[in-house]
Amino acid sequence: MRSLKKLIINTNNAWIKTIFYNSIFFPIADIISSITLGAIILYGGMQIVNGNPFTTVGQMISYTMFIGMLFNPLRQIADKFNEMQMGMISANRVFDILDSDSDVQHDGTKTASHFHGNIQFENVRFGYIDNEEVLKGINLKVNAGETIAIVGATGAGKSTIINLLNRFYEINSGAIYIDDENINDFQLESLRAQIAIVLQDVFLFADTIHNNITLNNPAITREDVIVAAKKIGIHKFIKSLPNGYDYDVKERGVMLSSGQRQLIAFLRAYMSNPSILILDEATSSIDTYSEELIQKATETITKGRTSIVIAHRLATIIKADKIIVMDKGQIVEEGTHQELVNKTEGYYKKLYDSQFATEVE
Repeated sequence: MRSLKKLIINTNNAWIKTIFYNSIFFPIADIISSITLGAIILYGGMQIVNGNPFTTVGQMISYTMFIGMLFNPLRQIADKFNEMQMGMISANRVFDILDSDSDVQHDGTKTASHFHGNIQFENVRFGYIDNEEVLKGINLKVNAGETIAIVGATGAGKSTIINLLNRFYEINSGAIYIDDENINDFQLESLRAQIAIVLQDVFLFADTIHNNITLNNPAITREDVIVAAKKIGIHKFIKSLPNGYDYDVKERGVMLSSGQRQLIAFLRAYMSNPSILILDEATSSIDTYSEELIQKATETITKGRTSIVIAHRLATIIKADKIIVMDKGQIVEEGTHQELVNKTEGYYKKLYDSQFATEVE
């Protein structure tokens, strides 16, 4: 908290200094420009009145235009200097990331082939910073082919679980197993190749829908994509777009709605044929029509494979084989939807009732 407060203070001071320098430079430049312009008009006007044959009205007008041509570049230089400073700061941040050493160890020797999908967390503890644990002794078992849902308030540790499963971070203590093998024993690239993630904020490249789905993998043909799209129920939606699968979605998919981007992400995940599928808030902030398509797509792509669904909207995870309820980095409840709603004073029961009441209202 102290470091955040210090960062805010430093940022505020830097902005105040920038505004102070701008408030000095630009008024001074405007004053000098105005004085110069006034001096030229005064001197040129006196010369014309006195009948100086070497000074004409056209020459005086030309000089007034030259003043603007002289001072405008100075103002532009000041503006570009500010942009250059911001660019240098951004470049330094990029270089810091490129120069940073990964905390994740790459000493695994086993190649992860297609998993059966048994996942086990044994007393896993983790914190993003020292002395502040996010996960406090998580014990979790997922059987192959099961669809489990993880629910809880913001900051409960839901997304942290999937980050650790992909080894984006190293755990502080405990162990994580897939098919009874410690994930640290697998080669990192092969491990992540077996896990597909669909996030709430989908990233699409400035390219065609087909290339965004296949990621230019030559092993995936157009026919494969069409068959998969029909299977999960979004072929009709894609064909309704101009040029169909060759429709250019532009940078970050701005030509599509959030729900449509989610559907493309679902198809992309399905085409990778993952052993484990993770849906992290994949149905948030979408319209009802897109949600119906996503529900159908979810049922198709989760069938027969281990799936972990993180959701705030409890209506989307009612059919899950098991629901994990988290609070403050711990698992507080576990069971099916019906089992959990039958607990009168249960945490999940309160979440479900409050959300249902809000939707009805």
